[in-house]
Amino acid sequence: MRYVIIGAGAVGGTIGVRLGEAGRDVTLVARGAHLDALRERGLTLRTPDGTVTSRLPAVAGPDGRPLPADTVLVLTVKSQDTRAALATWVDTPVEGGGTAGERLPVVLAQNGVANEPAALRLFARVHPVCVWLPATHLEPGVVVANGYPHPGMLHLGRYPSGADDTSRAVAADLTAAGFVAPVRDDVMRWKYGKLLANLGNGLQALLGPEVPEPLAARVRAEGEEALAAAGIAHTTRAEEDAERGDRVGHRPVDGEERAGGSTWQSLARGAGSAEADHLNGEIVLLGRLHGVPTPANAAVQTAVRRAVRERIPAGGFPLAELEKLVG
Repeated sequence: MRYVIIGAGAVGGTIGVRLGEAGRDVTLVARGAHLDALRERGLTLRTPDGTVTSRLPAVAGPDGRPLPADTVLVLTVKSQDTRAALATWVDTPVEGGGTAGERLPVVLAQNGVANEPAALRLFARVHPVCVWLPATHLEPGVVVANGYPHPGMLHLGRYPSGADDTSRAVAADLTAAGFVAPVRDDVMRWKYGKLLANLGNGLQALLGPEVPEPLAARVRAEGEEALAAAGIAHTTRAEEDAERGDRVGHRPVDGEERAGGSTWQSLARGAGSAEADHLNGEIVLLGRLHGVPTPANAAVQTAVRRAVRERIPAGGFPLAELEKLVG
């Protein structure tokens, strides 16, 4: 299979370089200064075991030519960019007839749970991935991946449920590339468990590493209550810890620990958008649908939008103002 990695940042860059190093056919999709760097110098992946630079093909989007019929589209953009990315690729022609939306699998290696229904509106073959992959992208052309001894754990399945031969084939390629890649019939249950963990991303982005434990606990408790009211199953922390075991931990790279999660990185880069509306906002949505108050998650949404709008640096939002928003 040929892989097109749509969004060659922290997660996409790590997956793309690892697949390329394992001999798979990989094309990276990026934009702006990052795309320029990939074309000029290649993508440098720094890991606990060393550094590699891969000169993989890099493009801004479809070029009008038909895609080979064995192409797998891997979507790794942030959730707020999903709809635009899907719209860009859905009508791309495929060799032998038809379009990408009709014929090609799209693999969603993203945080949140709103991407899958958005993709299914346009693509017939949707494959969710629950991503446990500690990586950072702050500099054009460079990704730092702290996962060790494996770079990440990527649970794969089919949406809305089950798994198929494509799930298993992609999982086999990811395994060959060094990842732990279980195939799950209930992959969305794992993604909802990951969603609960990701509710703290916005807090870290706003406050830095020293997030008050009562605030973090409240944000997660609201998430658990909203999922319970909606009747949505999710994995538990104990189940997730047992699954990860010692297979995907964190190690310093060149003496440095990972600076921050995905939302923190968006603020640190001044990306102009962040994913809180698709993480904490998912809990707010479910709370409003099912009569569960979610003031802490709503406050995180509001504060992250303000931080993006006012270019407040990562970790620089005043705790007192956030607590006032929570009420």
